[in-house]
Amino acid sequence: MALIGKPGEKPDKKTLQAIYRQLGARFKSPESLVRALTHASFANENPTRTDGTATENNERYEFLGDAVLDLVASHLIMERFPTATEGELSRLRASIVNERRLADVARKLGIGDLLLVGKGEELSGGRNKESLLADAFEAIVGAIYQESGFGAALRFLRKQFKPFLEELSQPGFDRDYKTRLQEISQSRLKATPRYSLVKEFGPDHDKTFEVNLLIGGQVRGVGTGKSKKEAEQAAAKSALESLDAENGTERPTP
Repeated sequence: MALIGKPGEKPDKKTLQAIYRQLGARFKSPESLVRALTHASFANENPTRTDGTATENNERYEFLGDAVLDLVASHLIMERFPTATEGELSRLRASIVNERRLADVARKLGIGDLLLVGKGEELSGGRNKESLLADAFEAIVGAIYQESGFGAALRFLRKQFKPFLEELSQPGFDRDYKTRLQEISQSRLKATPRYSLVKEFGPDHDKTFEVNLLIGGQVRGVGTGKSKKEAEQAAAKSALESLDAENGTERPTP
């Protein structure tokens, strides 16, 4: 869907209504919507709008949206998990507010097709980049909050996060240490965990595997198990406990 025809033009009424339906949110000012969907690469290539004013990118909205997301996610998980400890709440929030999750929501809403990006970003597939999509979603949240306040942002994000909150409530989710660690590691440390088989010992019919877990090249967890998968889960659990200790929280024993 084309948002605008020329740099700085406002979408016509029909286009705006279609975008509002697509996003499940309305904006008091079309200017806010356009700004929330304008990547810095586009603003740099088109510094002046058709009306002669400077083209604004979405980075300020992104900054605001990042803070609003943390607050709303905290509100929603405290509401859904009334007996969770501080450490559990932190882990649950990190499972929602991370680049991969936010990019997934952005894709579901079709935000990539609406973005205004520069030619270089367009050619390099910027519309599909997780980082760019997550940032754009944060910018939309920031715009909603600035225009209409916390209540509007809460309603919008409650709807978007509903599938994830239901997933967190499923039995057995808490045991998937690898998934939780990846989300927390990417959110907090901006790095992806790597698993390395250190050794295996024992007879062929009863082997034991030992795995190191590395984040940013540093060993953050060690695990053993009767399969590589089991050893990786144990290493991830060890790393989660270490990260919680560094963050000043304690993880209850499952």
